[in-house]
Amino acid sequence: MDNTTLDRRHSSPSRSALWNQLTIPQQFASASLNNFGYDLAYIRDSNTNPMAILLCDSKVAVIDADGDINTDPSITIR
Repeated sequence: MDNTTLDRRHSSPSRSALWNQLTIPQQFASASLNNFGYDLAYIRDSNTNPMAILLCDSKVAVIDADGDINTDPSITIR
């Protein structure tokens, strides 16, 4: 494993940097999930089809580029 991969996994972008990568529909959906305790953790595949990953304790929610929320996604969090 090269150092680039290690650095990426051990550093976390700021919340504002993540927020700025979201589409407008994702920002609205994320704000609504924040009311239920979810926090934006990271964005997967931000260049082609950004998917926002939000966490609340052991629960996971994802928001696609159109702002559609899935609170039962079939993804694995490492």
